[in-house]
Amino acid sequence: MDRDRLLTQIDAGERNGSLTSPGPAGQADANGFGLSSQLKRAQAGRATASSPTTLKALHAAGKKFKTRVQPESAKQFSRLTITEFVKEKFVPEHVAFKGRAGRMHYEAMLKHIITPDEVERAFNAIGGRARSVAPADSNWPYLNDLPLHEIHPSDVQQIISAAMNRNYSMQTITHIRNVISAIFTHARKTNSYSGDNPAKPVRLPEWTRRSTPALTLDQVRNVFELMQYPEREMTLITILTRMNVSEICGLKWKCVNLTGAWSGSDDDAIAPIGIGIRSQCFRGECDAVRTCRNRSLAIPDLLLPILLRLRARPDYTGPEDYVLVSRHGTPINSMNITARRLKPIARKLNMPWLTWSLLRKAHGTLEAEYGAEFEYLLAKMVRSDSL
Repeated sequence: MDRDRLLTQIDAGERNGSLTSPGPAGQADANGFGLSSQLKRAQAGRATASSPTTLKALHAAGKKFKTRVQPESAKQFSRLTITEFVKEKFVPEHVAFKGRAGRMHYEAMLKHIITPDEVERAFNAIGGRARSVAPADSNWPYLNDLPLHEIHPSDVQQIISAAMNRNYSMQTITHIRNVISAIFTHARKTNSYSGDNPAKPVRLPEWTRRSTPALTLDQVRNVFELMQYPEREMTLITILTRMNVSEICGLKWKCVNLTGAWSGSDDDAIAPIGIGIRSQCFRGECDAVRTCRNRSLAIPDLLLPILLRLRARPDYTGPEDYVLVSRHGTPINSMNITARRLKPIARKLNMPWLTWSLLRKAHGTLEAEYGAEFEYLLAKMVRSDSL
């Protein structure tokens, strides 16, 4: 008996006043459902009026039905290959609701699990941008055609071993294993798979995170000397305000108040000489910051004249324009600036570990070393570089 028919008969019995609460536990009908004799009579429409039913009978019957059909349903769904599941359910139901950075992370990691062309098809279906696709590696143990229920920990271990043999960082290897685990977690959540998660038993070698050296004042000075627009302004803003690079690239003039009075609307007012963090841009795509990152900052004295100079440029100073722009008025692409400007500077100074994150943390480390004198030294450095 299918579920719809069962529930229809229960409803009919309830309307007729003939459905009562279940009898003793352990009584089962011919289909294997643990229903009382009164509930079975109600299903067949033969019961006579006795006492009003409660929702308890309906819930109990539905729960027992669900308990019996779930394994068979999951078994049917688990015949999907992992490629089919990723394209039909995992990406549209799970990954699509992540932020831009989250989607890019999953896209990069999935290319180690199924072939890159299949990953691109999955992401194009949710509005991903068309791009050139790297060919599949013939020596990589992709899981493409394996049904979900045939994937075992040994298959996951093959991927992990291949990544280790190619000297992938332990962080990347961990991400690959975690994405495989997320696929099967979602499969279980959606009743598409009923077995154990094959990624869970896979153990990774212990690893220690490499410590990144803190920037010294001389290193910051040397970096400034080699920088130009816009990386100089990006560096100064991140050091003084601790804004991350995506927030800096997404900063619009409507969120910068260079006056002594409040600006903006009542619902989103910006304090005098202040900045409102409301949007972000990552790889050229801009959206609102997450609620937990929505905040306001005071503009440091050293940053104020820099912003005033940027505001005095002849164009791209409207409320919807970005504070830092390309020559075409588009927001700065931090990945391009990193590749074309920051990394060459890092190589020239023999600082291959230099990143925007490290620059953002420089304020805390240098302030701890120099105290109140740090901002004076930074101001001297900036003025000598005529920023």
